[in-house]
Amino acid sequence: MAEPGETRTQAATARTEFALERYRYILQQINAVNENAHRFLAIYQTLATALVSATLVLFVGYRKWGLAPDIARSGVIGLLILVTVVAAFTSTLIAVGALAWIDYRNEECDITDEFVGPDFRKRPRPGNLLRWYETYVLLFILTSVGIMWALAAVFLLPSMK
Repeated sequence: MAEPGETRTQAATARTEFALERYRYILQQINAVNENAHRFLAIYQTLATALVSATLVLFVGYRKWGLAPDIARSGVIGLLILVTVVAAFTSTLIAVGALAWIDYRNEECDITDEFVGPDFRKRPRPGNLLRWYETYVLLFILTSVGIMWALAAVFLLPSMK
């Protein structure tokens, strides 16, 4: 039968090993969240480029194909709506990823506070939002969608008569 001191030592060792495994998992998840933001941006860029290209092909070719202007305008609007949906989906994934990153970083700080020492790692601060690349990715997506709609409203749709 184990002595009380041995049982406490075994429990402390098991707790430390569990914390170390959890810490490794958290670091892996933080890395995955960072990589996902790049993937989401690549998906957005690919789909937005394809949909905007289809919009321009429709704009250039609708007369040659014998499409009525109102049908072609509806097609342009429909394609821009698809770009907007892709942008909204991508923006949501990036924002949720940033929130998950904050959660994982706080959990990382909890573990290091307990096992290494208080304030070993600084917690994420909302004031650092301007230093996060996700902020600029979201701004790029929102700006590009706004510019697409503005260009379509000013140049494409009025000239489709």
